[in-house]
Amino acid sequence: MLSLAMMLLASCGASYTVPITGRKHSLSSEDGQLPSLAATEYQKYITGGKLSTDVQATQMVKRVGQRLANAVDQYLRANGYTAEANTYQWEFNLLADKEQNAFCMPGGKIAVYEGLLAVTQDESSLAIVMGHEIAHAVAKHSSEQMAKKTNASVGTQIFGAAASAFGLGAVGDLATTALSYGAYFTNLHGSRKNESEADYMGLIFAAMAGYDPNVAVTFWQRMAAQGGSTTASFLSTHPSDAQRIADIKKHLPEALKYYNPNGQPATSTGTTTKGSKKQRTQTVGTIRIK
Repeated sequence: MLSLAMMLLASCGASYTVPITGRKHSLSSEDGQLPSLAATEYQKYITGGKLSTDVQATQMVKRVGQRLANAVDQYLRANGYTAEANTYQWEFNLLADKEQNAFCMPGGKIAVYEGLLAVTQDESSLAIVMGHEIAHAVAKHSSEQMAKKTNASVGTQIFGAAASAFGLGAVGDLATTALSYGAYFTNLHGSRKNESEADYMGLIFAAMAGYDPNVAVTFWQRMAAQGGSTTASFLSTHPSDAQRIADIKKHLPEALKYYNPNGQPATSTGTTTKGSKKQRTQTVGTIRIK
């Protein structure tokens, strides 16, 4: 039991403060390895005959992505995140797939599916999506979820060992199973929080890069009109469409403070406030799971 407890304590790396929101979370002990591992897997994926042949659309994705990356880089360096800014190797590609989706890998490897462009319809709406994906990378959501899953797994082992040691038998087995489900639902909730955080940060990143954040509302309304999973919100890794749109409307006044129609990155320093608080090579941050 003691050794398992030590494993639990060692499973997380350093604490990380998320830019923009100021939220603190623990990183996986493997956090430093994720960008290089993700880059390798990303390269394999995009070179497997999946790149779009639409030259204009591809150029648009790269243009919007680079404009966002430039704004984010300037913000990070102005706010004490120079070391983090140096770790990102931003890459943006359009994939020949009709799915209405996008994904992000640690370290700044982002892909947009062709099918999503029918819903974004313009560069500003595309910037909302790509800002959301960039936010996942900047907030280190992959590392956070890895740390949580490791802790939940080890914590369940510790509880099971304790139940066995104290002779709880079937009662202990039942309690261990209940604990594992509790950890599962806790991680789902954490993932929804990550998605909401990425929506908020992405809105601000788009505004920093000179894209009108107001278009986020109509974009998500179009996404909602496409239909999607009927899974109950508490069982979903993403907020409901209605909740997402309501939250975005609430955050628009804050995002508009960063909006520069000339497209020059924002120069504000420090963290913003959110509400009443200061704020494995897996892909993370898909826009929608159908």
